[in-house]
Amino acid sequence: MAGLTAAAIAAIGFLGYQAHATAPAKPAAQAPANPQNPAPAQQGPAKPATLPAESGSGQRVVYSVSQKRVWLVTEDGKEPKTFTVVPSTVHPAPGTYLVNSRAGTVTGSDGVPIEHVVRFASSTEGIGIGFSARVDGALPQPDPGKKTGGIRMSRADGDAMWAFALYNSKVVVVP
Repeated sequence: MAGLTAAAIAAIGFLGYQAHATAPAKPAAQAPANPQNPAPAQQGPAKPATLPAESGSGQRVVYSVSQKRVWLVTEDGKEPKTFTVVPSTVHPAPGTYLVNSRAGTVTGSDGVPIEHVVRFASSTEGIGIGFSARVDGALPQPDPGKKTGGIRMSRADGDAMWAFALYNSKVVVVP
């Protein structure tokens, strides 16, 4: 009996695959033509974010608070890895810092398990500021009622940050 059930499920799956593979492609949904409200123009691939001019030189991590973006810049400065981040509620002042603390896995000040913590600053209230990734991979906006210093990124970007920003690595914060 189990053999018949397995064969039936396999046959149904195969037929479903064939139907999907031979079905005509559906065009993407488009807004109806309206001269008063034309459809948006097709956009090409997104341009990579440009490294801020005031970000210094040499190997460094660049964090733009306003762009919510980080660049990992190698000594030659060519094609730095860049990615977006979710800023915390407490922001570092513009300037140059050094990585002063790292932790593999800890609980963040918001009570969430985090990994690849790279700290580089403290606020005037003594709140530690640094980069990290949530272990669960989520990237929610921080609770505006809590003062936290965790600048969150995806786990993959957290891995890259962890490998790049060792103790005493330069971190440049720009507005």
